[in-house]
Amino acid sequence: MTLSIVKSEDSSSPPSAVPSDLRLRDIINTLPSDVFVQDRYKAWMTVIINVLMVGLGWLGIAIAPWFLLPVLWVFTGTALTGFFVIGHDCGHRSFSRNVWVNDWVGHIMFLPIIYPFHSWRIGHNQHHKYTNRMGLDNAWQPWRKEEYQNAGKLMQVTYDLFRGRAWWIGSILHWASLHFDWTKFEGKQRQQVKFSSLLVIGAAAIAFPTMILTIGVWGFVKFWLLPWLVFHFWMSTFTLLHHTITDIPFREPEKWHEAESQLSGTVHCNYPRWVEFLCHDINVHVPHHVTTAIPWYNLRKAYASLQENWGEYLYPECDFSWGLMKEVVDHCHLYDENNNYQSIPDYKKSLAVAEK
Repeated sequence: MTLSIVKSEDSSSPPSAVPSDLRLRDIINTLPSDVFVQDRYKAWMTVIINVLMVGLGWLGIAIAPWFLLPVLWVFTGTALTGFFVIGHDCGHRSFSRNVWVNDWVGHIMFLPIIYPFHSWRIGHNQHHKYTNRMGLDNAWQPWRKEEYQNAGKLMQVTYDLFRGRAWWIGSILHWASLHFDWTKFEGKQRQQVKFSSLLVIGAAAIAFPTMILTIGVWGFVKFWLLPWLVFHFWMSTFTLLHHTITDIPFREPEKWHEAESQLSGTVHCNYPRWVEFLCHDINVHVPHHVTTAIPWYNLRKAYASLQENWGEYLYPECDFSWGLMKEVVDHCHLYDENNNYQSIPDYKKSLAVAEK
């Protein structure tokens, strides 16, 4: 089964196999030194512009006629995704050289979307350390077939939904199930996660009733809930497509290769320019996986360097489209060591044949 993607002119064929002795450090050393430079002006202007964009969206929701509300929900939710991306850079310590500034800004950017900063930061770093490694990557890791078979009916239905046409709920499930339990952490991390969790719970406990009392239930839905759902749509979509393509493998631990996973196992997907602007180029994702030290505003320059020096190992670029999403969510379900993925319908057919 081939994936319908739009390939760039210099990436018309599958990537070459990454040499077994290639280290991630070798790739990082070829990047221009200035892509690592943190620019205080660019960082804070991003915050200011992003706040203005969210404010513009909320203003539009307040004054626009009803038939324009869906457009404004999409705009505002996409701008809120930009809040997350700023917090994302804070979590990787690429927003500021000062840890306390990163933590402070990260918490503030995550507050409107009710996301605990430290629990996300700690868990997300595991994804970067073990990208596409079975058993350890915590971002859209597929189940093995035996895991699916042994799961209860409710868990199977849930998995069917968020790996299929309801992929857009995946981020909500991830947020709700993984980011509020500080007992899973130890020592200093437990205290950090507890603080972040209680902060957003407390903020929601104050803000949500206040909104409902002042602007009503519909006002709460209109100004916060629906843009928040758009934010999670983009979060689900971005994170799924960053590493999930029919011919990009997950690897068992003994076959996993760090440089291959970060360089060839990460997808550069092009979105409409307004999405890229509001979400700060987070989908220029290959350099971010080569090293998280690159601030968002240097990702395109770093990607150009990777294309020049390591282009033969890069996965072909693709353009965001319904056709692309359909290929991924209809096929990339269960881990298959030989074919990367097997769809759940195909797996069930194979079981039925085996039982005859």
